[in-house]
Amino acid sequence: MSRSVQLAVAAGDQVDPDSLRLHQLGYKQELKRGLSALSNFAFSFANISVMMGVTTTYNTGLRYGGPVSMTLGWLVVAVFNCCVALSMAEICSAYPTSGGLYYWSAKLAGKQWASLASWVTGWFNVVGQWAAIASVDFSLAQLLQVIILLSTGGGNGGGYMASKYTVLAIYAFILILHGIINSLPIEWLSLFGHVGAIWNAAGIFVLTILIPAVAKDRPNIEFVFTHLNTENGMGIHDKAYILAVGLLMSQYSVIGYDTSAHMVEETKNADRSGPIGIITSVLFATVFGWIYLLALTSVVTDIPYLLSPSNDAGGYAIAQALYTAFHRRYGSGVGGIVCLGAVAVAVFLCGIACVTSNSRMAYAFSRDGAMPLSRVWYRVNKHEVPLNVVWLGVAVAFVMALTSLGSQVAFQAMGSIATLGMYIAYALPVFFRVTTARRSFVPGPFHLGRYGVVVGWAGVVWVATVTVLFSLPVAYPVANKETFNYTPVAVGGVLLLSVGAWVLRARFWFQGPITNVDTHC
Repeated sequence: MSRSVQLAVAAGDQVDPDSLRLHQLGYKQELKRGLSALSNFAFSFANISVMMGVTTTYNTGLRYGGPVSMTLGWLVVAVFNCCVALSMAEICSAYPTSGGLYYWSAKLAGKQWASLASWVTGWFNVVGQWAAIASVDFSLAQLLQVIILLSTGGGNGGGYMASKYTVLAIYAFILILHGIINSLPIEWLSLFGHVGAIWNAAGIFVLTILIPAVAKDRPNIEFVFTHLNTENGMGIHDKAYILAVGLLMSQYSVIGYDTSAHMVEETKNADRSGPIGIITSVLFATVFGWIYLLALTSVVTDIPYLLSPSNDAGGYAIAQALYTAFHRRYGSGVGGIVCLGAVAVAVFLCGIACVTSNSRMAYAFSRDGAMPLSRVWYRVNKHEVPLNVVWLGVAVAFVMALTSLGSQVAFQAMGSIATLGMYIAYALPVFFRVTTARRSFVPGPFHLGRYGVVVGWAGVVWVATVTVLFSLPVAYPVANKETFNYTPVAVGGVLLLSVGAWVLRARFWFQGPITNVDTHC
């Protein structure tokens, strides 16, 4: 298929080349195309938000392996994440549609498997995004609860410890705010995307300088890069096992770069800007995240105390470390609370981007008739915003968080579910690219040339590996609901339900992406 396919248009008509390309792929231009390449990058970078990811999952990294699993594990994960991102960018350049991953799977899996591949990829993507919204916004509610606790005297000073119902109410309020913001026109959302990217970059820059400068007690370089914490209190003692589980922090912290793909129908020069957004957001997040991680680890000295539920921050390691560092330097922990406030703003902005990305993906999935009540979700308002599906994502994310009332461990698995759900959705079209479509794939302006297959296989094998690792028990013995790893149940449930729905009903009517134009190639 030529990149310069000409459609039949009347002489003298001025047709946007992005709209032509979208028309060629089978869709009308319905969303407002007002984003630049910079805005596309900003949405992904704000969605990844390493300041959010690293801070909120630092306890996991510290408990499973400690400094070495985070500082060096981050670099290992970064290499393979880049392979996945490069392969996704190459496919995005060839197929710049908001459907992204599930559309790519349909085009690359071959006619025999196209509709099933599209169906499964789409459901892993949308469920992973719902879990990501729940994970990010609930993490913000928990962080705000810790900030309130420290601001009112701390856990050992009579500070206010919010109940699980209060935290859920805070979470609901955050979700509603994110729904309202995502109901605004794309110009306003673009502004929030830019603010999110700037806040993350500037925040990391300031905190990276401030935190080590304030700390009186700092670990040596050897501790930061080689210390392996095996005292996790979870009954796991095998060093390799501990390191493997500790990789979750790094894997979770750099996720969400498919946002650039889901925003391409609103981005100018989509077949170039989309791939650029994917690659640059991952590269910037990797570098900034590692620097920020080193800064945080520079105030970690007493790991058991930081993880102890009896400390002033209730076991929130980074909050306690920052509070202690400022208190020892200035006699007050207010500076640490301010730092946590800066992180909270980053998490809030990340939540906005999560809802945005999910709404565009679910809009496209509904456009192709894959979701129940698709006609309801596949609607845009007068501002060309898919309003109904924005609030669908908010509602589903709230329902997901209700599991926190029964078991905090069950809800904490939401981070793993978001990570694996999203990465499985990332890997499926890449797998089809390097197998069934290896010889037939027609690249866009951005391509990897002869290295495309090798890079793609590296990404696919990595995702398969972490899927197994994150499904392993995280505590021994597995005796009750508080030590059970719910991740394989949830991920397996998505697979079972999606394939089951396909076999029983969807295979009779879902044929993959549905075109809504009369002329396409």
